[in-house]
Amino acid sequence: MDETDVEQVTLALLDAATDKDSEVQEQVRKSMLTLGKQQPDRVLAMCQDYLLKHPKLVVSHRVVILQTIELIVGCRIEEISSPRIKSIISLASDEMTRSKEVVPDWQQAASNILVAVGNKYINDIMEEILCKFQPGLLPHFFVVQTLANLSDSNVYGMVPFLNAILGTMLPMLSMAKQDNMKWVFSSALCHFSNSILEYLANLDKAPDPTVRKDTFSSEIFAAFDILFSNWLQSRESKLRLTVAEAVGSMCHLMASDKLEEQIPKLLPAILSLYKKNNEHYVISKSLCLMLDASVSMGSRVLETQLDGLLLALHLQVCAPVEYSNPPTVKNHNEVLRCFSLLANSFPDRLVMFVLQKLENSNERNRMGSLVVLRHLINSTTSTMESKKLLILASIRQPMADQSNKVKKCVVQVISAMAHHGYLELEGGELLVRFIVQHCALPDTHAVQQRRGHRPTDPEEVTNEALRSMCDNTLHLLTTTVGRLADVLWPKLLYYLTPSQYSNATTPLCRSLIVLGNKKKMNQESSFNIDFTQEVNLPSPQILMVRLLVNAAFPFSGRGHGAPSLSLLQILSINIHPKTEPLWEKDIPPLLSTLEESTTESLDKKPWEEKLLMLLSKTLAAVEDDKWVCQLAAEATRYLSTYNNALEEKSFLYRCLGVTLQQCFNKELVKKQLQEILFAAQHYDAVEREGVAMGVGLCANSHLEGTLAKLEEFGKSDAFKKSPSIFNILKERNDVEVEKVKSTLILCYGQVALNAPREKILTRIDQDILRCISKHFNTKVLGIKVETKDLTMKLSLIQSVGLIAKAISECVKKQGYVFSRKQELITVMLDFIKAEPADLLRTPVRHLVMTTFANLMPLDPALSENESFDLLKVCVNGVFSLPSESHTPEKTKEEETLDPKQRKALYKDTLAALQELLKSVLVKDPTPDGLQSVFKHIESWLSSGQDHERERAVTVTAHMLAFYLDKLTVKNMVSFHNLGALLGRLSPRCSDPHPAVRTAAMDCIHSLLYIQLRYEGFSLDYKDEGVDSLLVLKDRLDSPDPSVLYRTCSDLTKVMSKRLPQEQLTTLVFMLFEGLVDSQPNCCRASSVILNTLLKSRGGGLQELVPEMLEVLHVRLQNITEEQVRVAVGQTVLILASQHLQAVINALVNKPLPYDSWTGEMWMALGADPLVASQILGMVIEKLLIMAPYVDQRGSMMRGGTKKVATSQPLAMTCGLKELLLNGQSQEPAVGMFPQLFSCLTVRLGASVGVSAPKDNHTKQTASVHVAGVAADALRILLARAQLDEVMKRLDEDEAWVAIREPNSHITGVTLLARAMAKHAGPRLPSIVECLCPSLNNIYECQRITVTAFFSELLNHHVVTELMLIDVLMNNMMERISDPCCTVRMLAVRGLGNIAVGSPEKVNKYAKELLAAMSSGMEERDDPGKLITLEAMSGLSKVLVYLDKKNVQMLVVYIFMKIKPFLESENDEIRCASIHLMGNLSKFGSGEQVFKDQIHNVLVSLLLHLVDPNPQVVKACKFSMRVCAPVVGSEQITAMFQNHLHDEKSLHYGEFINDLTKYLIQDFPGMLNFYHISVIQFFKSTWAEVRAGAAMFIGFLLGNLQEEHFSHLNMGTITKGLVMLLQDPDPVVRVKAAEAMGRFH
Repeated sequence: MDETDVEQVTLALLDAATDKDSEVQEQVRKSMLTLGKQQPDRVLAMCQDYLLKHPKLVVSHRVVILQTIELIVGCRIEEISSPRIKSIISLASDEMTRSKEVVPDWQQAASNILVAVGNKYINDIMEEILCKFQPGLLPHFFVVQTLANLSDSNVYGMVPFLNAILGTMLPMLSMAKQDNMKWVFSSALCHFSNSILEYLANLDKAPDPTVRKDTFSSEIFAAFDILFSNWLQSRESKLRLTVAEAVGSMCHLMASDKLEEQIPKLLPAILSLYKKNNEHYVISKSLCLMLDASVSMGSRVLETQLDGLLLALHLQVCAPVEYSNPPTVKNHNEVLRCFSLLANSFPDRLVMFVLQKLENSNERNRMGSLVVLRHLINSTTSTMESKKLLILASIRQPMADQSNKVKKCVVQVISAMAHHGYLELEGGELLVRFIVQHCALPDTHAVQQRRGHRPTDPEEVTNEALRSMCDNTLHLLTTTVGRLADVLWPKLLYYLTPSQYSNATTPLCRSLIVLGNKKKMNQESSFNIDFTQEVNLPSPQILMVRLLVNAAFPFSGRGHGAPSLSLLQILSINIHPKTEPLWEKDIPPLLSTLEESTTESLDKKPWEEKLLMLLSKTLAAVEDDKWVCQLAAEATRYLSTYNNALEEKSFLYRCLGVTLQQCFNKELVKKQLQEILFAAQHYDAVEREGVAMGVGLCANSHLEGTLAKLEEFGKSDAFKKSPSIFNILKERNDVEVEKVKSTLILCYGQVALNAPREKILTRIDQDILRCISKHFNTKVLGIKVETKDLTMKLSLIQSVGLIAKAISECVKKQGYVFSRKQELITVMLDFIKAEPADLLRTPVRHLVMTTFANLMPLDPALSENESFDLLKVCVNGVFSLPSESHTPEKTKEEETLDPKQRKALYKDTLAALQELLKSVLVKDPTPDGLQSVFKHIESWLSSGQDHERERAVTVTAHMLAFYLDKLTVKNMVSFHNLGALLGRLSPRCSDPHPAVRTAAMDCIHSLLYIQLRYEGFSLDYKDEGVDSLLVLKDRLDSPDPSVLYRTCSDLTKVMSKRLPQEQLTTLVFMLFEGLVDSQPNCCRASSVILNTLLKSRGGGLQELVPEMLEVLHVRLQNITEEQVRVAVGQTVLILASQHLQAVINALVNKPLPYDSWTGEMWMALGADPLVASQILGMVIEKLLIMAPYVDQRGSMMRGGTKKVATSQPLAMTCGLKELLLNGQSQEPAVGMFPQLFSCLTVRLGASVGVSAPKDNHTKQTASVHVAGVAADALRILLARAQLDEVMKRLDEDEAWVAIREPNSHITGVTLLARAMAKHAGPRLPSIVECLCPSLNNIYECQRITVTAFFSELLNHHVVTELMLIDVLMNNMMERISDPCCTVRMLAVRGLGNIAVGSPEKVNKYAKELLAAMSSGMEERDDPGKLITLEAMSGLSKVLVYLDKKNVQMLVVYIFMKIKPFLESENDEIRCASIHLMGNLSKFGSGEQVFKDQIHNVLVSLLLHLVDPNPQVVKACKFSMRVCAPVVGSEQITAMFQNHLHDEKSLHYGEFINDLTKYLIQDFPGMLNFYHISVIQFFKSTWAEVRAGAAMFIGFLLGNLQEEHFSHLNMGTITKGLVMLLQDPDPVVRVKAAEAMGRFH
């Protein structure tokens, strides 16, 4: 290759080095580097010349070229000639120093070249640089910078020069006046120092091992003196930092005496920089180096600087560390390193300093001090050994700090101390207490709510985070620090009982479990705790109680239940020796229960009963009354610790009750009862109930004593409203007498419930009710004083209920008349009436109704009026409540219940109502009794509120099931309400709520069985039909409407069978109402039940039919539920089967578009195959004979004509579409499929682009898409014919969208024909037969549709198999001369398609085909070249199968004809011409003239492999594959056939690279032709092709051997590539630059 070409290319690349596109820039650099690697000397020379010839080149351009030189030098330094190296050094030196001003990018790039060269030619570099580093003259900034960088990159080469450099540099330092020069000298000195230190540290690898530190000491000190004395105080912070860094690095090289001399001045100066600079890392790093140097040489002066040093370092360590900002982290670590260095030399001073700083209450100060302390404990263990007690004493102050951030640091220090033996020392227990205290922290949000939320601090340590940290620390101390076991066991037990540590219970228990298990396993004597010696520990009784109470609330306190039980089991022998066998057996099952439970799933009441049973069994096992009495006494005293946890306190009362049961000391029992009653917080409901349950449990063993103590308490001063009360009640002034009375009343109720059955009845009136009466002053008690106190009301209700329960249990064995029953009921009804109707906030309703249910069975019975009033008040009082999810507004008087409490209250209230109704029914189990209850519920069944219906139906279901269960029929009685009840309840089987549906089914099941009983069937009689409802009930769980349809239908059949005739009309009438029920699901049920009834028993209701038809259209307009409308349509079908013509006439005359109700009526007609067949025949006949549209003149403005659809055919098509929507129309649709398909296809052709007619009434154009209606009807027809694959294909291809619009109609018809041919072949003969007459239709649009359909059919072999080929071909031949251009184009397409569909027939029609294609290619009336394109495509397909003899004479003629089309701007024509060329290849094989033609277009084909159109690319691949054998090269043939596959992606660059190698090898004589052809494409329209041409040339050049260059016109190539390097498209420029990189 001519050198001038390389130079031209390099020059062009150099010109383009600053292209505006970054990718081009990058490629230009790569190409320059590639050329530089190939010919480093020449390219470097070009770069040098370029810079020399363009002295005014912009800086950015110069920088790119200098960077290129650096890269070439860096990777090819061994190959560059010595003269070139010297000239490069000279150039770089000149570029670096030409401008006296500092231009960083430019001069840095030049400097980098010198550094790169200096890695090998250090002597040459130094020779050049030292020329510009003359004594007495201030050097250029970048000269010094270069020396500094050289000392980094080539330590062993530079250090020998440094002595001389330092000698020259020292005088210069005083000459430097500008900050930037001072900075660069300082930086250089820092680099020099570091290089020397590295050299000295690796003397074994150094070229001169005799070099010593003192070689440089004097020069370094001299430089140090200037930097430190003069420059360190500069105003420029960047300079100060660099000087500080340099000074730090220089300290290690200074003589010891000099350093010692400087320390008193140096350290304060460096420390002062902290205040002057924001960036502290460099200062701390420098300080650390200075301290290291000072400590290493044993400085004595350093101690004098300690105070200032420590203060400054402390300030630094207190600064916040931003972990997202690495310099702050590095600074923190350097500061800690400084502390470590000082600690090793001055431990006493340092520890005293840190501990004094701990006394400072400033948060940051403390945190910093604690960080240092932890660092010292961990890093200087031996030094700290003697300071342990001092540190232990000093840590107490920060432990009292209120800041969580400080506390976090304290915990980290404690953790470090634990690992180094501090906690075993005296005072160590305080550290343990600190950890436990913070394991008990409350949640942050709870504290914030109390204090008022403050803005968030990014460094904030939440209570949760601190608590978690302490949990983990306690666990680590327990498990990893073995020697702490005796510190923690048993002392941690102390923290289990005080309430302030309650939140730490879980981690405490876990640690104690680990410690206890370990000691028990190792049989250590310390496992057994001597509670007399360990005076600070709680007693065994209190430990047991505490852990039991914890277990009762297992998911509270961070899940303390299971750990508490596990610990209890481990402590068994320490609690009492006799508990061990019992607890080993009973506690593991309790733990298993907890493992399988969650907060929601654990049933609280049985769980608590299990724990009380465990306690009871434990006390029995202990067999020690003294121990039990001590437990009772201590537990009573322990009650006050639960004053802030009343649920737990309530359980403790029950534990006390169980304990007192087993206590034989009666005096102690009385004493404990007195303490309980007098010390209780009576104002709290939970505590009142707890006290009552405890007292009640005690009464089980001590009835006499308990009643006596209660009466004594009732007479005490606690019940007098005077100041003395409050002295007795420990001055708790908020306690009201009513609350104390409430407690007492509850106690009497619990005593009645728990007392021995044989003793209680005699005590009810005299001892219990008398005392309650005395304390509850209402008319019940003879004194009319109403109380408004809710607490008193609730206590009375509960107590009466408990007494009633107790009586109920007793009266099973003894008779008893409860004389005060009605009085109590009247009072409690007033309680319910007084409750707000729209709110459920108190348990009054629930408790009153529960009490009523308990009272109902007791004698005497209520009168009818009394019973009515009671039920009315209770039912309405419950059903009218808002839904459970409704959140009431908060009032001042009452607290709003949380959702969980509200849910429980609702559940309990409804359950209480059900129990009450059952207790009423028990008294009168007759139809009238049932009616007396049901009349209160009936109106609620059809409520518009979901929750009200649900309550009503649920209660009804329970009531009916109970009624049936209790029913005993003695006489034949009419169940007169059956029809009305079924009418009300049966639609509810489709209620939106599944619970309502299943409850309604239960109601119907019960009703029908009740009817059977009343008809005289026996109790054990099972009716198969009625029992089938239970199976149907399971189906009601499904929300699937079809399941509900079937279920309701089956339900109706059962009801119909059992329903007496006289009740049918009532039921039907109610179901008509149900069609427009407020609940759509119930409308559905009503419609299904109605239709089923009419089918089975409508014979007796003929007079209702006319009225039904009238009503249905109106009803349809109000029915929104789809399935209900369908069901109404079925009713219409019943009418239509008798009056077909009248119904059709009425429907056709409905206005268009049909409203949905009319549409549904049409659709309903398809349900009966016979009716549907008659309608289909009628529609086909009308559509064939009636004109599809009329031409109307346009408006005055627009002129012309437009097609407007005729009304009746359009209405028929609309009706046909609706009818076919009915799945039942399948049979008639399939039977008439060919006629329907042909009719609708032709109708579709006549509807495209046709407007809808005007409505006769409104005179407005109907909003109907005429073609869309026909398309929809055709689509539905295909679905009815079950042509699923056809449908699937058409949907995938979006054919339905295409077929209805004028501009895509032909595409749509083609897709339809394709799908039919592929998936419905057997149906085609009859379809073709029906369509043929339409080819001669006067309507052009219909001819187009049918021709398009037939044209596509020829694409498929199925037409030959069905012997349709001749019919179709003849039709296409006839259409070649059709007056319509579109029809002719479609006919040519159809003829070409025969090659695909029936290739074996091609030669049969060879003459006709070639004639048709030739005329098509010469078509003049073809503005869009569509016929030409079809002719080329068709010929391409036909050629594949034509015999050679029929085509051979025409090959070159056709080739020449299509060649101009290869570069056509029309993608389709370009694609078709390339494809046709490929298909011509088989006819030209062996012909030299054809081979020449292929080579003529080969370059074009290769470049169009990157054509922007993917179809053109595909065509190129095909043509090149089939032409491959003609090319004349085995390797190229193999390449084309292996790589050019449609499904394979082609790596174009690799492909062209390989191809050019074979072209060079096999066709060297054609290289001139090829490269000229490629160059012509440099001006191609398509950027992709231009880029491809550049690549082609690039690879051709890259693979060309020297001897072949004579075949190429390098001047033209170079000129072309240079032109492409200026192309507007960056992709082209990138490829041009890449090609240039291949010049070598």
